Amino acid sequence: MVNKKFNIDELKKLARQFRKEILEMISEAGSGHPGGSLSSVEILIALYYYKMNHKPDNPSWPIRDRFIMSKGHASPVLYTTLANSGYFPKEELRNFRKLGSRLQGHVHIGVPGVELSTGSLGQGLSVANGIALGAKIRKLKFNIYCLMGDGEIQEGQVWEAAMTGSHHKLDNICAIIDYNGVQENGPVSEIKNEEPIVDKWKSFGWEVIEIDGHNFEELIPAFDEFDTIKNKPMLILAHTVKGKGVSYMEGKSAWHGKAPNPQQLKQALDEISKGGL
Repeated sequence: MVNKKFNIDELKKLARQFRKEILEMISEAGSGHPGGSLSSVEILIALYYYKMNHKPDNPSWPIRDRFIMSKGHASPVLYTTLANSGYFPKEELRNFRKLGSRLQGHVHIGVPGVELSTGSLGQGLSVANGIALGAKIRKLKFNIYCLMGDGEIQEGQVWEAAMTGSHHKLDNICAIIDYNGVQENGPVSEIKNEEPIVDKWKSFGWEVIEIDGHNFEELIPAFDEFDTIKNKPMLILAHTVKGKGVSYMEGKSAWHGKAPNPQQLKQALDEISKGGL
């Protein structure tokens, strides 16, 4: 069972490594989504290396915690996390988006450790609800974590799922919003302003906390707080930076779905190595 108690410095080192591997696999493929992958690195590390109970050598373990990557275009960060956790060989990351590879551009259930194929936005929380309700009916003790994008929650299905989760008192669900403020075509606030997000989710019956989504000192207590919440689901609003760690990507919608060329990759890797993230 994976539930490693890494210290903060080790987790930060792992985040730098993940960012490099994400950029390398996208650059080699010549396509992919770096912005939203880089913004959610710490979230996935905190889950897979600290919080979640899971077995890379037995992905179908019945009482494993489940992770749903609802923002399926951020497949590079999930694949990198799964490979480093031992679900499949890291060498396979080089096959990302290549013909015949199971590492497709959007999250694919054919990859060991993936619970749901995603890419069509807005569906992950509904599936998480179904898994959570099924667990309660069968009296199985595991949790479901669902990561959504902030642009994604413009989808109406997300709010239907929010009502469902609270109605059924699904306290085995923790939803996380990667709140980087930028979607494919520009700032979220200009395309469809979602504020006040916290008040909206609270009004739907959710426990809500806000954190810095790049700060392990805030992520870890937030996930631990989830264990204390009873009779309602929890939402973590994680403030992040699109393209985190790379100066020319940070906060830029152009890097929602664009691969760096060799020169840009070199600059990015140098910045990550020297940036002290």
